Amino acid sequence: MAVYEHIFFDLDQTIWDFETNSRETLLELSVKYDFAGKGISSVEHFLKEYFPINERMWDEYRKGLVDKHTLRYGRFEEALKKFHIDDKQLAGNVANDYTSMAPLKTNMFPHALEVLDYLKRKYFLHIITNGFEEVQHIKIKNCRIDEYFDQVITSERAGFKKPDKRIFEYSMNLTNSLPANSLMIGDNMEADIIGAREAGIHQVYFNPSGLKHSENITYEIKNLKELMSFL
Repeated sequence: MAVYEHIFFDLDQTIWDFETNSRETLLELSVKYDFAGKGISSVEHFLKEYFPINERMWDEYRKGLVDKHTLRYGRFEEALKKFHIDDKQLAGNVANDYTSMAPLKTNMFPHALEVLDYLKRKYFLHIITNGFEEVQHIKIKNCRIDEYFDQVITSERAGFKKPDKRIFEYSMNLTNSLPANSLMIGDNMEADIIGAREAGIHQVYFNPSGLKHSENITYEIKNLKELMSFL
């Protein structure tokens, strides 16, 4: 069995509950910008359109098909157009407010603090994230988990996005770690799990929804607390 010294976490949808925090933020923005008066019946109706668009555009961002600006604003432009609202200014206002408000939210997955506290006593902990440099540190600080992590490595800092193995190599060099003594924990099969595997790093697939797959992975969990059973 491998002896791990360094554990790397993804942040969004692994520790920080992206969907819950996004929902809370967009509920507030739906009131501020009177979504109901513009024909959007409920924030859940908006989210049903927004989440798939956001997920697709993040995938395009990872692959270098769209830039940061297009991702940040385009996802809201597209979502609003689903309700026949073609208003770049409104989309821009929502995007700017979302970017400043969402990182202040502090919902995390169950047992996140308990698990981090347990692991910190035994391992060096780090984050590898494709999220934007200026917002990821705000999330970590507001959730009061910054003390757990020795390094927070964003794709903007590294110059490469997961699943590119070069971001993992950059992280190894920065933390003086090796693939053989490292473990990557994340929710995205392509970015976190396959990316780490291609870099020679063992992986933990955080899969709370029980999504079906046929990939050869090291570990799979549905709850973060399961990490305490083998680490």
